[in-house]
Amino acid sequence: MRRKASLVLLAFAVFFTALAPLLRWYAFPRLAKIPPSEYQTAVLEAKPAVLLDYATMQPRKVPKVSIVQTLRGNVAAAKKAGKAAGRDVVVWDALSYIAGPDGKMVSKIPERYVFDAHSQDPVHQGGEHVDGDPVRREGIEYKWPFLTEKRDYNYFDAQTRTSAPIHYKGTRNFRGLEVYYFEQTIPWTKVALPKTMPVEGITPETVRKAGTTRWYTTKRMFWVEPTTGAPVNGEEIHREELRGGTLLGDRDRVTVFSGHVKMREDYIDHTVKLVKSQRQLVLLLTAYLPWGFLVLGAGLLALSLVLEARGRRPGGGTEAHDESPSPRPVPAPV
Repeated sequence: MRRKASLVLLAFAVFFTALAPLLRWYAFPRLAKIPPSEYQTAVLEAKPAVLLDYATMQPRKVPKVSIVQTLRGNVAAAKKAGKAAGRDVVVWDALSYIAGPDGKMVSKIPERYVFDAHSQDPVHQGGEHVDGDPVRREGIEYKWPFLTEKRDYNYFDAQTRTSAPIHYKGTRNFRGLEVYYFEQTIPWTKVALPKTMPVEGITPETVRKAGTTRWYTTKRMFWVEPTTGAPVNGEEIHREELRGGTLLGDRDRVTVFSGHVKMREDYIDHTVKLVKSQRQLVLLLTAYLPWGFLVLGAGLLALSLVLEARGRRPGGGTEAHDESPSPRPVPAPV
């Protein structure tokens, strides 16, 4: 019986030991993915800020500018793009809506972001665009890959429609989470005018006809939880200007927007709680179960060897017999 039990334990030890790397290196890359129906909203604020009054074409200081960023998963578009690409694809219809202190629209820029559900690499299907202009993204946007590495990544900038490195600047602690801090600086660059302008009568076409151009620079900062690849906080030191042309009169340039944009506190708290829960699911597949199966396999192997050794001892597995001579019968007295 000991021999049979040791063989069964040995089989289980081999099974769990083999399952550990399969779970980490085969199952995890296929199971971990962004759901196509994802929906997220974040509110960022610049307090205070400088904002252009298009009625007077004069910049003025305002107490607050709000930016509402919405990411909505387009399931139908994802299925279509995934079928064309031959892999799991996510399509996010994004909208950045900027509002002044009175709540009125300053600008709004829609995007369509198409990417691989597992690796977050861009997929050039499904009509990816920024403000209606077709683009071909390179690198990431909004989300880092699962198991983010301590290195620079290529990050897509929607304003310039180009990609540039976003630099890893070190590991930090943020609200009880170990995060990787990244920075990207976009130098002053001429960019397209938003197709939706805040004042009637002023359109991108009228601004272009006046010979006026729009310029932009930003310092972008992200705090990224590396296990999930999800940013738990984001900030930008953002500046925009109009330059040249008859629209500005005798001025060479005028500030359109200037401010330090930060995520609102309640959205930071919500994001941190969400990422902490998702982090446990990823760790289950990448650490807890693989290491647990390895330890279990080693324990079962040790137990199997112990039983096998006991079964091989001399006389092991048989009952003990008393080999002392039986007493001879004593003859009855005559």
